[in-house]
Amino acid sequence: MRNQLLNLGFMDDFLIQMEYEGLTSRLKRLSDALLYSTKDLYKSEGLDIEPNWNLIFRLLQEHESMTITEMADTLQFSHPAVVKIVKQMKKKGYIATAEDVNDKRKQVLSLTPKAHKHITVFERYWEAGTEVTRDILANSPHFMEELERIEEKINEANYKERTLKKL
Repeated sequence: MRNQLLNLGFMDDFLIQMEYEGLTSRLKRLSDALLYSTKDLYKSEGLDIEPNWNLIFRLLQEHESMTITEMADTLQFSHPAVVKIVKQMKKKGYIATAEDVNDKRKQVLSLTPKAHKHITVFERYWEAGTEVTRDILANSPHFMEELERIEEKINEANYKERTLKKL
């Protein structure tokens, strides 16, 4: 495999040369490449959304309304990460907030009329993006299942715990 990569012009890619030690940086690099390319796509098409907003749109389409905590739990994201996304979406007019009738400390979030008006356009881009992802992964038919197994292992014992055990 390494020789194949060298033959494909990745000879000078230090992260590939590092193999397992470079994994987290390669994953970050891949994530950033996808994220910034998606941002560029949205900007070039005049869409005033961000790449990870589709997660919140989809949750609120399915559940109609949710709290930040419910979203964070469902996505397995940190509470502050969801707060950041929701603040940006609220600022653009896609999220409405209301007090929870049972607990005044909680905010219940829902999609605004603006969100409902534009979501069909956004969905066209999300669906096309899903097809592009399938195309990219066409030669790796088990990638999603393998990714899930990696996530499960990390959930069982995180990197820190596993590393300290090796020491």
